[in-house]
Amino acid sequence: MTPAEGQAFDPALALRTLHAHGVRFVLIGGLAANVLGSPSITYDLDICYARDEANLAALAAALTELGARLRGVRERVPFRLDALTLKRGDSFTFTTRAGSVDVLATPSGTRGYDELEADASEIELAGVEVRVASIDALMRMKRAAARPKDRIELEVLEALKDEIEQQREAGS
Repeated sequence: MTPAEGQAFDPALALRTLHAHGVRFVLIGGLAANVLGSPSITYDLDICYARDEANLAALAAALTELGARLRGVRERVPFRLDALTLKRGDSFTFTTRAGSVDVLATPSGTRGYDELEADASEIELAGVEVRVASIDALMRMKRAAARPKDRIELEVLEALKDEIEQQREAGS
């Protein structure tokens, strides 16, 4: 995916805003793969979010601060960005001041936040601590999504995993 027309991709702004609002999430998708070592280019921020009431309210507040509006809709449509709307849905794609932000409750190949958070790593990004999905979780998501671009990225992630394991064995 390329940046939205006229919209700069600023994942640092999105991550800092989510953090400032206390949103509990796991970074997934291309940026998570980049953090783990993938050279693939990404133009959006993908997160899997916790679905408790407090977190839904925090996520709605963060997205509102970022000026989020539905992506892929030609005309403005009525859309209330609040905890109830997020609770009633599962996955949303937004255009924001920070670029494209996708929020998913249950990404393909997962049972959602609790599963991903359990084996996520905490990594500092943009000056904040961020939970990043494991390489195995990213690979499960890519396998389940099974789009052509996911199959390509899966090969990259498999090679990256092999490299990490070889480095680990060499260091033992």
